[in-house]
Amino acid sequence: VAKTPEMVIHNKMLCLRQVCLFTLRHCQARTLSNDLLLSQINSCTHEDEVFSLIGRNKARLSEKHVGSALNVLWQLQKKRPLPLRTSNYIKNHSQFLTLHILAKNKVEHMENEVVVDTLYNHDSLAGALVTEAWKRLERLSLPALSKFALCLYKQHMHFSPLIGKIAHIVDMKLDSIQDIRILSVLMISISDVISQSFRDRLLQKAEQLLGAEDEVRFNYAKRIALFLQNVKLTYHPLLEKCNKIFLKSACHLDIHNISLIFGLYEQLGFDNAEFRLVAKQLLSESIDDYNDPETFTKLFFTLGPMAGPKVRERLLVTAVSMAEGFSSHQVLVMLKTMQKMKCRNSHLLQKMVSILHRHLDNYHVLQLVKLTQYLVLLRCHNLELFDKLKKLLFGFLKSSVIPADIAAIIRVMAMLPSSQVEEIIINKATAVLPQCRLPHLNCIATALVKWNHYEQLHWQNTSELCAKLLQKLNDCGFQRLQKANNLDLLLEELTYVNGEWFEEVLCEETMATCQRLIDQVTWANVLQFSFLLIKTNRRCVLLLDRIASVTVQNIDKIHPFEIYFILYLFSILNYDPPANEEFFENCIQHLISNLSKCILSCFETHHLVLLGHVLAVAGYFPPILIKMIFNVSFLSKLDTQLEVLSDTSKQKVHSCLMKLNRAVCLECPELHIPWFHERYCQHVLFKGKINSLRQHVHRMLAEILGGSHYTRISVLTPYYYEIDFECILDKNKRPLSYMAQNILLDDLEGIHLRYDIKDARRKALPPGAQRIALEFLDPKAFSKDSCHMKGESAVKKRHLEMLGYRVIQIPHFEWNSMVLSTKDAQLEYLKKHLYETQ
Repeated sequence: VAKTPEMVIHNKMLCLRQVCLFTLRHCQARTLSNDLLLSQINSCTHEDEVFSLIGRNKARLSEKHVGSALNVLWQLQKKRPLPLRTSNYIKNHSQFLTLHILAKNKVEHMENEVVVDTLYNHDSLAGALVTEAWKRLERLSLPALSKFALCLYKQHMHFSPLIGKIAHIVDMKLDSIQDIRILSVLMISISDVISQSFRDRLLQKAEQLLGAEDEVRFNYAKRIALFLQNVKLTYHPLLEKCNKIFLKSACHLDIHNISLIFGLYEQLGFDNAEFRLVAKQLLSESIDDYNDPETFTKLFFTLGPMAGPKVRERLLVTAVSMAEGFSSHQVLVMLKTMQKMKCRNSHLLQKMVSILHRHLDNYHVLQLVKLTQYLVLLRCHNLELFDKLKKLLFGFLKSSVIPADIAAIIRVMAMLPSSQVEEIIINKATAVLPQCRLPHLNCIATALVKWNHYEQLHWQNTSELCAKLLQKLNDCGFQRLQKANNLDLLLEELTYVNGEWFEEVLCEETMATCQRLIDQVTWANVLQFSFLLIKTNRRCVLLLDRIASVTVQNIDKIHPFEIYFILYLFSILNYDPPANEEFFENCIQHLISNLSKCILSCFETHHLVLLGHVLAVAGYFPPILIKMIFNVSFLSKLDTQLEVLSDTSKQKVHSCLMKLNRAVCLECPELHIPWFHERYCQHVLFKGKINSLRQHVHRMLAEILGGSHYTRISVLTPYYYEIDFECILDKNKRPLSYMAQNILLDDLEGIHLRYDIKDARRKALPPGAQRIALEFLDPKAFSKDSCHMKGESAVKKRHLEMLGYRVIQIPHFEWNSMVLSTKDAQLEYLKKHLYETQ
């Protein structure tokens, strides 16, 4: 249709009107943004001033006025300490309601950053602002996107489609992010919706940015650690960098941050003695400041397990006096810490029990499970409390449909005093079995095995039901292993599977499954795979060779601390892979190639001792590592760090240091390392009664040799090896009497013969004579279902031979065999080994 001149003029007038309206609107906005009202809002120093201006100028307020007013209100609050903030006063003020309504009405005209800032500062406006920000998501700058993501995270929208959309944007723009603050916020916000490959890219980016900046703020490192907790990954390179930042940021280490970091490290299985020492000093200096239940609970959680006797007693006394004020969560934390401290303070335990009665209804199911476990391990004997716990647990069991919860309830119910299997337990377990993962099956199996042992003595019918259910459970476990086709997922499940059921039922099938999936072993999962083999105690040559091959081929990709555990596997199992020297030398070279930058940042002093011992068992003594450990300043630092470790860790490190010292003295005399564990060995070595097997064998040896004075029982050698029996044969294979050697006999009931380390009391043997050490090896000396001797027993044999012994090691599977079921057969067996020609 042709346009008439009138139509053309009409259209031009319409366009001109739109342009004028658009220009007028923007001029008004620009005028208002520069007017006195905006300046007055931004100049306010108190909330009431802001509200007064809002009340007098409601009709004039633009979106910029509203955004500025809300921002000023937040900034005024932020300047005040937490106890002095007046958030409730603001939210309940009539003029804040006005701002609330105006913000919702004008949100479409607000700038992107204003929308996000308003949402961040005032969560009461979440609905309208989230919707508006979602519409503009693609146009948000990275700082605004990170702030918006954090708002959603704080509102517990962890799995929302909107978080997924943000994750997609981050994935697309990851290479352009150069600010660790922005990255750290985005990482924790999207942590619940990312894939493993995306997670790895985020970790690499975070590692890059943490290393690029000279000064990284404490909060950024804290967010990175939180991200690792969220994705349940112990990634040592990042954790070590975060830990260094924490150590440099002592001014931020208040009780709240210290307890948070301790909690993160605990969940991630990461520990750092240097951080513990700093925390211990800071908390010990300010112990009097924590006089309210919240801060004292955090103090008890962090300081309690590493406190000395005086501070520990002080904490316990304060805990008793403050107990009445503890919340349900704080009681749980206190009991958890008491259990970790192995606290047997009956007064404090009774106090906790007395206040627990009023808190029991506040716990959700998993908290109740943990609570019950702590009380049992603390040896609580309050039957009334356990009865209440049992009723609550039964209530949760009846209503629960979640396999993990049901399994946890059943496991902990078996721990209760006088616990019995009831029909509901059998029915619930039977119904949920097909849905259970391996850790859940393990929980139920552990309970059933315990109940079955008890029930067989009391209620035969229930015992039969338990046995049938256990068989079904075994079948489910086998089926889950046989259907497994992803090694990473399998390793994740097996991490939490252990105990009698795993060792006796699942272990063999687990090894078969691992062999089937052997091609999926990579440098990324080789550590978890090594942990599995350590747990199984199985010497599976095919799997061990695969680990060695993957390690050598990818040595530069594997973290040094992970190399330690791989070496530990081969050392403890006493297994040499095909290219044994190449494997160990590559691993050692990787560990010590750049000592100052590599080992010292990855290993603490006690870790280096453990590493040195593992290498010594395998027969390797890198001089640079040995000289570093046996150094006065190193040993002094070690003593300091051991103060903050658990008693179990202390004992392990002390034992490994002694064994390493002994190995170096015997195998590397050229290093001139002195033996300094004489007093330690005298103090630690157990002097118990001689068991019936030793007494029986001692009588047979006396019969073979011609008298008890020809053999010694429970002998301590130089360097404090204990051997079951010792005798001396001359060059003609005739026994030599210890009486003739002028060595006094010890009491047969267990007093050990102690040789002086310098052999001052040890008489020289006649020419051609030989000392014989006869050792009985129990199942612990061998790999599971194997005749192959493990590392520690092999080292002992090696060292005894260096001390001049001919070593006879008698395996349990030979001595307990049907072939040696008679005394005559045993006598003949001993004679053969004693008199065999070397």
